[in-house]
Amino acid sequence: MSRPTGRVLTLLELLQSGGTRTTAELAGRLGVDGRTVRRYVEQLTDLDVPVEAVRGRYGGYRLGPGYRLPPLMLGDDEAVAVLLGLVAGRRAGLTTTLTASETAAAKIRRVLPRPLARRLDGVLDSLAFTEPADALATPGPEVLLTLADAVRHRRPVSVRYTDRTGRRTERTLHPYGIVAHGGRWYVTGADPGIGEDPGIGEDRTFRLDRVTDARALPGSFEAPAAGPDPARRVLSGFATAEYRYEVSLRMYGTAGQVRARLPESVATVAEESGSGAERLGEGDPGGAGRRWLRVELRAERLDWLPPVLASLDLPFVIERPDELQVLVQEFADRFAARARRSGGGETIREDD
Repeated sequence: MSRPTGRVLTLLELLQSGGTRTTAELAGRLGVDGRTVRRYVEQLTDLDVPVEAVRGRYGGYRLGPGYRLPPLMLGDDEAVAVLLGLVAGRRAGLTTTLTASETAAAKIRRVLPRPLARRLDGVLDSLAFTEPADALATPGPEVLLTLADAVRHRRPVSVRYTDRTGRRTERTLHPYGIVAHGGRWYVTGADPGIGEDPGIGEDRTFRLDRVTDARALPGSFEAPAAGPDPARRVLSGFATAEYRYEVSLRMYGTAGQVRARLPESVATVAEESGSGAERLGEGDPGGAGRRWLRVELRAERLDWLPPVLASLDLPFVIERPDELQVLVQEFADRFAARARRSGGGETIREDD
């Protein structure tokens, strides 16, 4: 393929990605000047590709509506990236339906040249994963598309939602963004206080697989000019959600050390006021940057916390709940007992 022909096809790919592209942007991506871009556009129109010129300050070129894409032309690296992305998305739950990713991958393989398709089949056949695929619920495509459109155009939406207790409600939301986290999709925004669960201005986060219907409402809203981005809103929401236990700890270390095992989605970490001068002692080895931190989290169960605290290997004080103090002591006793038996050369039976 000659170099000018390759650039014309690259121009078509850029236009197919959507939106209006300025002449300067296209020239920069193609490595040519503006006059050459216009000549490439003329070649596309000669091939009956409906390229429209958009005038004005933000003008440029775009594809006309309803244009059907030509046969798929992917290089080796592009084909590998697309198919591996589909496989990874299906395993992580980041797809609207499992069948959609499978049929999309099948269609891509059918239109690829046979030698490349065979090589890609070899990649997929030889690929192994260290963890099993997650069987997670996925959002409906119409729900996802409706909410994404509402985020983009700042439109309020009404959603039918089923919470974790099975309670069904119809909620109104000013959506700020859609977030993928831990193999699930979430929409986060503000509750304007309309409907049966008013909460004016409160942050809300909904799992998309629990949304059975979403429809845009009239009007628009203003997104906050400052504050956390959607991803950070979701993570902080996890750390402060209502659960059975409220845990409060004081830990001596750095925020980075605590975050290594208690990430932002699990716990909040804040330096205690006046703790900069509160040290365990001048002889504290490796004490640079370490201080007393307040760590708070909520959980349905506490049994996972003692081994996490042990793995952090930091001094800590349990403020609440009392049940955690008991579990930590029991964990320490078991650990010490196993260490004594191991040190004495005692054989441990499988039923220990």
